Amino acid sequence: MRAGLGFVGARRVNRSLTAAVEKRLLVWMAERAPGWVSSDGLTLLGLGGQVGAGACYALALWNRYWLLGAIACLAVNWLGDSLDGTLARVRRQERPRYGFYVDHMVDVVGAAALMAGLGFSGLLHWEVAMAMLVAFLLLAGESYLATYALGSFEMSQGIFGPTEIRLLLMAGTVKVLGWGAGGTVAGHRWLLFDLGGTIAVAGMAALLAAVAARHTAALYRQEPLK
Repeated sequence: MRAGLGFVGARRVNRSLTAAVEKRLLVWMAERAPGWVSSDGLTLLGLGGQVGAGACYALALWNRYWLLGAIACLAVNWLGDSLDGTLARVRRQERPRYGFYVDHMVDVVGAAALMAGLGFSGLLHWEVAMAMLVAFLLLAGESYLATYALGSFEMSQGIFGPTEIRLLLMAGTVKVLGWGAGGTVAGHRWLLFDLGGTIAVAGMAALLAAVAARHTAALYRQEPLK
């Protein structure tokens, strides 16, 4: 990402299902945002939404209607986390190093808060929540290393990006709110979030192995042994 003493921003790649529609919507919103709205303010809003979602999930242990608050907070998180960079680009106020560092530091802190809240919620077991957090951090670490080494920041993995993950979490939350936290699969009783979390961990582990192998091969081709 560095060229001499200067700094070259990484190429952003997003192939998720909602990427094209989301990009047009975010640009439309950024062009109409009032002057007092700032990228830093949106970043803080996104973090507040994710921490708030974690708090609402934890409070749902005592009253399940807090799950409505969790859904609203996830929507707030999408708004802040998705619009901050677009607003900076539309206003030509990009700060590549500052933005990259702050945005992804906030993502890590927010993910920890969200998984902690889910762990307290009773909707899934702590072991699954922590496995999901570890898998996310491993994928995030790989993405950040690849951004530096390959100069390409992949915002999605396949057809799934942050927006798709939020939508899946919202859908699961609506299901739990309306029909309960558990179900039966292959004759065994499961918590819905345990089942979804276990599938997510397995998927992230497989994805990590595949992406790491692909990026390692690409780097080896660029820097072969002589």
